[in-house]
Amino acid sequence: MTTQIDLNCDMGESFGPWKMGNDFAILEHVTSANIACGFHAGDPQTMRELVRAALEKGVMVGAHPGFPDLVGFGRRNLQATPPETYAMVVYQVGALAGFAAAAGGRLNHVKAHGALYNMAARDRALAEAIAQAVHDVDPGLVLFGLAGSEMLAAADRLGVRAAAEVFGDRTYQDDGSLTPRRQAGAMIEDVEVSVAQVKRMALQGMVRSTGGKDVPVKADTLCVHGDQPGALEFVSRIRAELAAAGIQVRAPSRAER
Repeated sequence: MTTQIDLNCDMGESFGPWKMGNDFAILEHVTSANIACGFHAGDPQTMRELVRAALEKGVMVGAHPGFPDLVGFGRRNLQATPPETYAMVVYQVGALAGFAAAAGGRLNHVKAHGALYNMAARDRALAEAIAQAVHDVDPGLVLFGLAGSEMLAAADRLGVRAAAEVFGDRTYQDDGSLTPRRQAGAMIEDVEVSVAQVKRMALQGMVRSTGGKDVPVKADTLCVHGDQPGALEFVSRIRAELAAAGIQVRAPSRAER
């Protein structure tokens, strides 16, 4: 049984006059904010405003780097070599770390976005490029990665602190991977279904796949997507249900080295 879990949200994905999500209200309920760094979504002003708001509310600030794919929202599988992946992650993490420092704070964690996240969950070389980039920018950062994935294995090999991530608004496949968004039923849109899945992951360390299989998961941090319709309702209900179950909602803190 998990006695403590982080509640994180992918956010900061507005761009110029185009607004996405209800980020500032969601900050009232989460303990970690994964903020887009301008490649798949986001822009400098959005990054600055959201970093400042998160720090003011005591929410841990994390970088959310993705592929340079504004049109595809970072959800298209692009071909990138490990050196290219390393460079794009350093670039984006460094940018958000700069905004955190300018606001009097410090970056706490890194979580890759979309296709980059899912590809690195399976691809050892990509996972190692991301973990190495995180380590080289700041060895104290926490790396979020899919529970049971290559990302966590890469972090362990490099001595990077990692948090195993589970999802409250996504369904799972038999192998523990997330259901691809192009498939029907990839997103959980019913908050009651989401709450039931979250409680089982936290309390039993299991999630039911779309194929009906019970898949073991380690739940250090739980994600809800800020672009999901009803995200505010999801995070508020999940936070309340975790508290009622006696589970402390708390972010993993960076290692001081």
